[in-house]
Amino acid sequence: MFGALTRRSALKIGAAGVVGSALPFAQPRSTLANAGARRAKSVLLVHLSGGPSQLDMWDPKPDAAAEIRGEFSAIETAIPGTYIGEHMPRLAQQLNRWSIIRTLAHPEHNHLLATHVALTGRPTPIPRGGSDLDRVESRYDFPNFAAAVDYLHPRNDGVPTAVSLPNYFIEGPLTWPGQHAGFLGAKHDPWQINHDPNDAKFKMDALALQPGVTRPRLSSRRELLETLNDRPVSIDQSRLSAFSEQQSLAFNLLTSDRVEQAFHIETEADATRDRYGRNKFGQSLLLARRLVQAGVPVVQAAMGIVQTWDTHVDNWGRLKNTLLPQLDTGLAALMDDLSASGLLEHTLVVVMGEFGRTPKISTLPGQTVPGRDHWAHTYSALFAGAGVQGGQVLGQTDAIAAYPITRSWTPADVCTTLFEALGVGHEAVLHDPLGRPNHLLNGEVISHLYSGSRVS
Repeated sequence: MFGALTRRSALKIGAAGVVGSALPFAQPRSTLANAGARRAKSVLLVHLSGGPSQLDMWDPKPDAAAEIRGEFSAIETAIPGTYIGEHMPRLAQQLNRWSIIRTLAHPEHNHLLATHVALTGRPTPIPRGGSDLDRVESRYDFPNFAAAVDYLHPRNDGVPTAVSLPNYFIEGPLTWPGQHAGFLGAKHDPWQINHDPNDAKFKMDALALQPGVTRPRLSSRRELLETLNDRPVSIDQSRLSAFSEQQSLAFNLLTSDRVEQAFHIETEADATRDRYGRNKFGQSLLLARRLVQAGVPVVQAAMGIVQTWDTHVDNWGRLKNTLLPQLDTGLAALMDDLSASGLLEHTLVVVMGEFGRTPKISTLPGQTVPGRDHWAHTYSALFAGAGVQGGQVLGQTDAIAAYPITRSWTPADVCTTLFEALGVGHEAVLHDPLGRPNHLLNGEVISHLYSGSRVS
């Protein structure tokens, strides 16, 4: 059974298993900092793939010209004097729980490159003579945030370090970079779910024992296997060690029901499921909450398939009719539940895309319905929980939300903040395939999130 298992497919519906072997040059170089310094036990990253519009969501400019402000009005929020887009009324009333950063920025305006930057905090080099489309996922990529946490602090208690859901970002033949462990090897890839939690057939066969196999019986099989593994064998010891490691991971998962129970989303009350929204977005956030409750340190909920928020065409129709109502309903329910259960005190929630949208409205050739194009010069994100001071707006943009007029932050700063929140020490180093040291925390902690001090 275990020989056919892979990390990528482990949490696909109907699949089973754990990870492939790590690359030989991926050796631990650091440990987590003192646990007492942690602010968070879990990080829940809500990734809005495609680039959500800052102007129509978190940074509206109601006094700008029509070709800038777009079709939406701005509404008041729980933060006096702060406005957001009109189609997020629930989040507007909850904004005292959130910090909005309006001045994230980086230089990449292409989805593939920007996704790698957003999830790793590192630029994505383009091969000599190639194009940005050549920068698909590679085992030479820098590890994403979730994979690096698993590398530094692997678990052996049946709870995976990181779970990503409900889909992997693949566009035709292109697999977007930044989604896995890169040069650390498949062993540290986040556990990937590729199924809709809103589907009535959703279940986790991957973590179920075969009929007739009980947990005590599996434990006895493990003892027998360990006895056999202790005998001398004439095979490569490094391969044997890697295989034994995967066996151990598989047994830990199959003999623990903590994560398995989290996937029984059908046990939630109908009223609860309704609060999140009976759609892929809402039920993915509900499943993410259940995984946080099960003790998973890093959960990434991809709100939409690849480029869902890429609104070159029909920006306002798509946002008004589908994207914003589902995001507003699901996120509000998530925050209510995390707050009521006390989990918000130990869970850092981040909502962001890989970039924003152009201030000026545009119409693509051959199209008649306008939208907004890619824009990474400034964009917005939300942060809440785990010590983050709610009810504040960090950073200010110009009159058309095109550029910051106060300080800006980068994806490297975001990743550094997430690492620091989980207690990763500033001395943490990863060595790439050429043996070069890379300091993992390569940005600045966004200390304003915690202090509430004025940004200038």
